[in-house]
Amino acid sequence: MSLLCEGRVAIVTGAGRGIGREHALLLARHGAKVIVNDLGGNTDGTGADETPAQEVVRTIKAAGGEAVVNTDNVAEHMGAKRMIDQAIDTFGRLDVLVNNAGILRDRVLSNMMEEEWDAVIAVHLKGTFGPSRHAAAYWRNLSKEIDGPVNARIINTSSVSGIYGNTGQTNYGAAKAGIAAFTVIAARELKRYGITVNAVAPQAYTRMTSGLRERTDEQIEASHPRHVSPAIVWMASAESKDFTGRIVEAGGGLLAIAEGWHRGPTATPIEDPSLLGPTMMDLQARARKNAGMNGMDLD
Repeated sequence: MSLLCEGRVAIVTGAGRGIGREHALLLARHGAKVIVNDLGGNTDGTGADETPAQEVVRTIKAAGGEAVVNTDNVAEHMGAKRMIDQAIDTFGRLDVLVNNAGILRDRVLSNMMEEEWDAVIAVHLKGTFGPSRHAAAYWRNLSKEIDGPVNARIINTSSVSGIYGNTGQTNYGAAKAGIAAFTVIAARELKRYGITVNAVAPQAYTRMTSGLRERTDEQIEASHPRHVSPAIVWMASAESKDFTGRIVEAGGGLLAIAEGWHRGPTATPIEDPSLLGPTMMDLQARARKNAGMNGMDLD
């Protein structure tokens, strides 16, 4: 097996369980030195336990790889900075940041509490911003020192709930849609330094998705988190230097690029709102329907 990430240093947030764990293990198998970040909380973000991250590090080391534990909270700005600094202090550099940490506080909008909104936005959206901001500053300064591109990677975690929409997840979906937009914009800003920015929308069966719907044993196996990780490892590698600003759907038997918003049908503007109704309804009729969770037009 060719080692795509040999010698590269990678941080994976939320790497103690589920998808993040599989990312960390496969990156290590491909030669990366890995900072395994995980606060070790419950799916709703409460609690803390270093054990899952420690177990992942032990597994990597037992296979001959290099890894260290980090338990900083990605939603805390200085905690995010400590994580970036740990990678540089421990391994002398940083090449890859995989923003994967996440929680769920699902509830329909009319019943959602403010703290449920704030907690999800903090972990997903701010938890993507903080590590990315500190990593980007490090790489920008490094590119000036070496007077050239740094060949670095930021890989975020969006969701089909964010890019297509899922009932009961206005908080989670808004955060994941924000991450998709963040990815596109950051890719444009950071390209000059040799930094690519992409995101994955995983199709996977984890403790966060286990209660969403019934699955057969075959469906559970097809949706194992390990099927998401090959795309992450390739995007983390030096091979992917010309691949940026994309949202990749991966896992569950699928590999695809989700195409972003585009302008649809147009009409001549009308100043009098009382005359606007027929034109607006015509635009709606001619516009492509929003996608469902499967990425296809809703019926």
